[in-house]
Amino acid sequence: MAGKQKRKLEDLSVDEFLLSGDFDSEDEKESEEETSRQNVPGRKKINLNSDNDLNKKGKASEHKEQLSRLKNKDPEFFKFLQQNDQTLLNFDDTDSSEDEDERKYHRLPSSLEEAGSNEDDEEDEKPSKKAKNVVEASKVTDKMIKDWKVSMKKEPTPRLFRVVTQAFKAAVATTKGEKDAQCRFKIDDSSVFNSLVLFCIRDVYAALQKILNLKTDKVTKKLLLPSSSPKWQRNQIDIKMYLSGVIQLLSCLTEATVISAVLRHANQLVPYYLCLPKQCRHLVKQLLKQWSAGEETSRVLAFLALNKICRHKQEKYLNLIIKKMYISYVQNCKFTSPNVLPMINFMQRTLTEMYSLDTQATYQQAFIYIRQMAIHLRNAMTMKKKETYQSVYNWQYIHCLYLWCRVLSTLHPSDVLQPLIYPLCQILIGTIKLVPTSKYYPLRLHCCRALTLLSGSTNTFVPVLPFLLEVFQQVDFNKKPGRMSKKPINFAVILKLSNVNLLEKAYKDGLIDQLYDLMLEYFHTQAGSIGFPELALPTVIQLKVFLKECKVANYCKPVRQLLEKVQENSSHITGRRQKAAFGVADATSVAAWEKRMQQEGTPLSRYYIQWKKLREKEIQLEISGKERMEDLDLPEIKRRKVQAKKDEDKKEFKDLFQSDSDSDNDDGIKVKGKLTDKKGSRESDDDDGDVLEEEFDMSGDDEMEGGDSDDGEEEEEDEKASKAPKPLSSSALIKLAEGGEDVVEDLELSDDD
Repeated sequence: MAGKQKRKLEDLSVDEFLLSGDFDSEDEKESEEETSRQNVPGRKKINLNSDNDLNKKGKASEHKEQLSRLKNKDPEFFKFLQQNDQTLLNFDDTDSSEDEDERKYHRLPSSLEEAGSNEDDEEDEKPSKKAKNVVEASKVTDKMIKDWKVSMKKEPTPRLFRVVTQAFKAAVATTKGEKDAQCRFKIDDSSVFNSLVLFCIRDVYAALQKILNLKTDKVTKKLLLPSSSPKWQRNQIDIKMYLSGVIQLLSCLTEATVISAVLRHANQLVPYYLCLPKQCRHLVKQLLKQWSAGEETSRVLAFLALNKICRHKQEKYLNLIIKKMYISYVQNCKFTSPNVLPMINFMQRTLTEMYSLDTQATYQQAFIYIRQMAIHLRNAMTMKKKETYQSVYNWQYIHCLYLWCRVLSTLHPSDVLQPLIYPLCQILIGTIKLVPTSKYYPLRLHCCRALTLLSGSTNTFVPVLPFLLEVFQQVDFNKKPGRMSKKPINFAVILKLSNVNLLEKAYKDGLIDQLYDLMLEYFHTQAGSIGFPELALPTVIQLKVFLKECKVANYCKPVRQLLEKVQENSSHITGRRQKAAFGVADATSVAAWEKRMQQEGTPLSRYYIQWKKLREKEIQLEISGKERMEDLDLPEIKRRKVQAKKDEDKKEFKDLFQSDSDSDNDDGIKVKGKLTDKKGSRESDDDDGDVLEEEFDMSGDDEMEGGDSDDGEEEEEDEKASKAPKPLSSSALIKLAEGGEDVVEDLELSDDD
């Protein structure tokens, strides 16, 4: 009976008890006894809306007297109050009776709020009890972690997962030097920290899958969100705590291998993050940080996680992520060096992959950013100030142009992105023409490379060759360099050349190589075109003029090789075109013919494939042996080998050429620039002799660049040669033998019999 009485009283709040009326009324004594028989001891049914019940509410002092009478009247109930509600018995009787009478009709809501506040006070007391337990927090040991690991693999339970989550939370808190007052555990040892984090990274995901009864479809590999599990709501708080701990851990780590391990774990947990938007936003922030500034492996793992988030919640996260990725890309492209260039290329490729997920979203962002670059270019062209030029001629601008060229090339064909090709080409051409001086040749080459990529991939004709042929006209390749340099100029990581660079021999050497590469790449994109002969004709004429004027063998050789391949490809296209049975106006037949030519291959395309393989090998060797090659003084080593070879040749030809005197030979032939017979008086002009001597000097410089300047004897011979005509000296013939075929072709042999 007493037990039932206690349970019934537990259902009554404090205010209901206070509103229940006068407990010691004699008129109600019998009714109380009757209700006690009905298992409702000493209580009447309470109606909060009843005016009689409100009028029965007395002053605070009267209630205290009533409670004192209750001790004698119902000691068992009074004992129950002592155990469960001490605040009710320790009642304050300082209330004003007049105020209570005036506000008696407003007392009900006030009392109900106090009842709620009492419960809140009780809840507020709980953290204080937990705060006391901080001192008593359990210390995590290796044995505990081993037990958790065994239990987690055998039969994971929500209770066990909660314990592991709290321990993981305590471990993560130590990374920032914080201590969670509400945590049950504490981590003091670094080995315990490592063991716990390693255990969570390896085993928690599989345990969560078992707890929520989630099974992945191995056939379709469709992503199953954990929120679809009926057990999700029961474990949501613990999962949220664990996911927040992973993000906090990722933000504090500095070791690359540990970051990679945590990123792999975060990649597994992406479905759980997708169910919790707040945690997912925090994760995206950390992934973007690792993608743009992390180590190589971390960048790849961060990109995979970002791509996974966008693929499964595209409408919610894609626009936000690609926008922030583009901003991070621009921020990281401010400076370019050989070490940074691979990271920039990686960001370009991964951004292109993200843009391929939705062409509509890509068009919106591409239109905005391409238009922004066009505005910068327009301001630079109209204002013509140094500040406006700098807004265009910088690495961020060039890398952004190349990025959009890569995006449009990769996503072609696309009806959505097709309208952006023309304005992008116009911006690139305008950038080249903005300051067309020799100092900005590296920037011009970067723009030409981007135009070549865009033209070849989108099957759009872009006039790139005129900007490359213009360099042959503006640069005097016959002029001797003003100074020598040991290191070549890396055109891939510079936009502007200094005045000193323009005087170096490495500048012209590198420029010829870059022009050769770019022209070959562009002709390769058009190698199967039916109009290739007409396209290549201006270039063929210009290259022939260059070969006629340039007398430096090292520069003529690659240009002549390129000219031969272009002419060979033109002849091949012309021969196949003559056999065609359709007209130029038949666009369908022309497209089919060009497609067939690309499949079969042309002489230029086959040569380009071989050249590309060799070029890639050279780049790999250069990267792998970079430090080793820098430690060697290559010019001195090369100088010694050449000198040793000259000594051997002098001994070999000693009997054949006895001296360098001015005497006639046996046939009476004198040599001065050109060879003539004894009768023939047709001698070459002094200019030809000077050109020939200049060619020999350039070839000698090529071989002995940076070597020792111990050629005093040769200088004396040159002084004697300037005083009187003489036959070719032995040193000159040795140079002729070493100079290659290109030097021999420049000599004209006259035989007047």
